[in-house]
Amino acid sequence: MSERKLFGITVLFHTPDEIIHAASKVREAGYKNYDVHTPYPLHGMDAAMNLKPSKLGYITLAFGLFGAAFALLFMYWAMSIDYPMIIGGKPFFALPAFIPITFEVTVLLATLATVISMLAFFFKFPFNSHPLHDTPYMKAVSSDKYGICIEADDVLFDLEKVKALYKELNGQNITEIYSSVVEPFKIFEPKFLTLLTLVALLTSGATYITLNKLLYITPFDWLMNQSRVNVQSKSTFYADGFGMRKPVEGSVARNFIPYEYMGLIAPVVPLSNTLIPSNDILSLGKKRFLTFCSPCHGNYGDGDSRLNNQFPNPPSLHSEKVRGWQDGNIYHVIVNGQNVMPSYASQLSRDERWAVIHYIRVLQKAKNASPSEIIEAKKEILSNVAK
Repeated sequence: MSERKLFGITVLFHTPDEIIHAASKVREAGYKNYDVHTPYPLHGMDAAMNLKPSKLGYITLAFGLFGAAFALLFMYWAMSIDYPMIIGGKPFFALPAFIPITFEVTVLLATLATVISMLAFFFKFPFNSHPLHDTPYMKAVSSDKYGICIEADDVLFDLEKVKALYKELNGQNITEIYSSVVEPFKIFEPKFLTLLTLVALLTSGATYITLNKLLYITPFDWLMNQSRVNVQSKSTFYADGFGMRKPVEGSVARNFIPYEYMGLIAPVVPLSNTLIPSNDILSLGKKRFLTFCSPCHGNYGDGDSRLNNQFPNPPSLHSEKVRGWQDGNIYHVIVNGQNVMPSYASQLSRDERWAVIHYIRVLQKAKNASPSEIIEAKKEILSNVAK
């Protein structure tokens, strides 16, 4: 294991004025290899450290000029020499039209070169093993402190003199920073060579199989070639040739109770209304009646169709025949249909059918009430108003 090597000595200050004054003193003392770290840029620090203008601008200028020249020459070669294009009688090399692309390429190359050069050549990044990384000093100057680090490779570096200078400047937390211990790694060890060989063989084998075998295998096409029949297309599986099949006769959907009198013509159907009349039930029945029944039977069940005589008007729901029907008979007509009236089994659920029947009974009672029932109804209304 190699010995730890001294990288430099750091010191912390609390205010911007202190760090600018300290930087000036360090520069006046003749030190060259030192750096100042602050949580944000400080005005006047360049003058205090006597920093020369950065040479990064020369790289930006060089790559910007290269981008402009490359864009112009490439467009000239592509559209004037290699494949001339006649556009509206304009010249092959229309400089105004090429300016936007030239500008974009100039900015692109200049920006990329600036950033890459700044990180890779000026700052030597990535440098994950820098001695200042993950130290209390770097955590402090990244938050609210200001610091200086004089490196040990400076010509004038002397451990005691540097510490004395820091104390003279009223610095805090004077710390010696050592370089990380470098562990040697023998690249030609048998274990590493064996692992490298295995990785090379596996990579080569996987690449060969992928490029020469997998790419020529029939893709997963079972979703396209599955055994199915398109809608309204002929089937070669069934003898009758029909692809769209009806449910098996007698089959019943889960949680569904079929209507046992479907298709039966009977004067009396032994069914009783399963719902108790209430405001909610009557409101539901009225809504469904006005939606599905009133277009033919009228809003009040008088048989006055609202379809402008497009169909024969149905009989009135207030006739003695209909008023004498049991609720089961009306339910049977709703489900089974009658004459030109189709079945409404798919439009109305069982509870909705019984609710409609309750509402029909209300309409019948309202239009065919006896005199005594009318008098009783008036008395009840007056008593409710008095309350």
